[in-house]
Formats: sequence, C-alpha cells, structure tokens
Amino acid sequence: MLNTNSTKIPKRTTSKPKKPSYGARSIKALRRSKADIQAIRDAMIDVLAEYQPMTVRQVYYQLVSRGAIAKTEAQYKGTVIRLLVEMRRDGTIPYDWIADNTRWMRKPRTYSSLAGMLERTQQTYRRATWDNQDDYVEVWLEKEALAGVLYPITDRWDVPLMVTRGYPSVSYIYEAARTIEYQ
Repeated sequence: MLNTNSTKIPKRTTSKPKKPSYGARSIKALRRSKADIQAIRDAMIDVLAEYQPMTVRQVYYQLVSRGAIAKTEAQYKGTVIRLLVEMRRDGTIPYDWIADNTRWMRKPRTYSSLAGMLERTQQTYRRATWDNQDDYVEVWLEKEALAGVLYPITDRWDVPLMVTRGYPSVSYIYEAARTIEYQ
C-alpha cells in the first residue's frame, strides 16, 4: 500500500561556485638575462668565500637575505642547486666549499701494517681535554645546516656537538643521557 501522506524530500543540490576565468598566459616565461645570472653567481661566490664550507640550503638563505633571489622552492631548486652544480663542475668554486652532512661513507679504519697504524696514531693522537674536569660540556644544535659553522669551534675545545635535526629521536636522547651519566 502506498502512503500518500508522505512528504517529498527535495533532492540535494551541491553547486560549486564558479571559478573566475583568466585569460591565456604567455607561453614564454620571463627568463633572467646573462647579467642577472652572473650577479647571482657572483653573490654565491661572495657568500662562500666568506663562510665556506656551507650547505646548499645555507647558501640559499644567504642569497635570500641579501635580496639576490626570492624565497621560493623554485628558486632553491631551479636556481641555487642548479648554479652550484654548474659552478663546481666548471671549476668556479671548489667542491669542498659545499658541505653535505647528511651522507657519509661508513667504513672501519684499517691499516696495511702495524707500522702504518702506529704512524697514523702518532699523527692523530689528541689528549682528552675534559678527562680531569669537574664538569661535562656538550653543545646541542637543532639545525644540521649550522653544524659546519660550529664544529670548528667545538672541535678546537674537544666539546661534543650534538645535532638534533629538529626533533631528536628517543634513541638519540637515550644515548646522550647515557653518555652524560657515565662522565
């Protein structure tokens, strides 16, 4: 039996707001002139001559702060990374002016002979500065990019540099606490 007293439920309509229409854009993007590119390259050389070694990201932020480029991911990837690769490959800047602290080779130190090991040990021997001190000192740093700036100082004074890269893992904190506990 059909219920004739039922009210009819209206259909839901979801209409999307109309997007504004834009005219066609030029296919040809604006390109920097050779002089503009050279100015950026010169700024990179100035920055690196003063602060090297630096990470690519550090160079990027220095260029942004000096107004040489805009603070965009496109400028970072399309300009800074690209030009630094070109400049290293063409010999404009030495490879060791750019640091990559996120990748390293893991290999145990080995020697061809006992005499070679003793010679290397003699060259690299360094007395532990803090062994007879009442206090234990560490420097903690959040940004990996700044490690290259601080490491020469902490190295000189035999102070551990602890880089957390933002949020340290529980394992990293645990190991650091164990080190401090046994000092």
